[in-house]
Amino acid sequence: MSEFDDLLADNAKYAAGFTGSDLTGRAARGLAVVTCMDSRIDPLGLLGLVPGDAKILRNAGARVTDDVLRTLVLAVFLLGVERVLVMPHTDCGMSKVSDNDVHALAQRQGVDTRSLEFHTVPDQQAALRHDLTRIRTTPFFPHPLPVGGAIYDVHTGKLQPVEL
Repeated sequence: MSEFDDLLADNAKYAAGFTGSDLTGRAARGLAVVTCMDSRIDPLGLLGLVPGDAKILRNAGARVTDDVLRTLVLAVFLLGVERVLVMPHTDCGMSKVSDNDVHALAQRQGVDTRSLEFHTVPDQQAALRHDLTRIRTTPFFPHPLPVGGAIYDVHTGKLQPVEL
């Protein structure tokens, strides 16, 4: 595991001072956050949360895919989620390419990705509104689930709410 030795060493330091053994796995503040996998985003920190407060769902572009919807259903029924914030961000790589661009990049390496849908984001506000609507109109929740949307600015740290 030599490619991961640095991570294992850092984990040993982390584990030596670990204080989270009392957390239950439920979302203490009843929140799920759908955000991008971009490493510039610290969802807990930017929302004033601590470990255990929320369920964090991350993917490229912060899109509400079938898998995210499935995970939200589990979070609502099993893990105490009562509200959802969908939070894409500025300067997102998914807004700079199309699905066809990604397929072409992979094809240049001899990989056929045409069976995958990447959910690229040509219009970030329109995509966010679509995803908010998808959560609000799904039949998989027993009652209307409070859903909000905001775009996180990676250059200022501020959230810009987006209404439907």
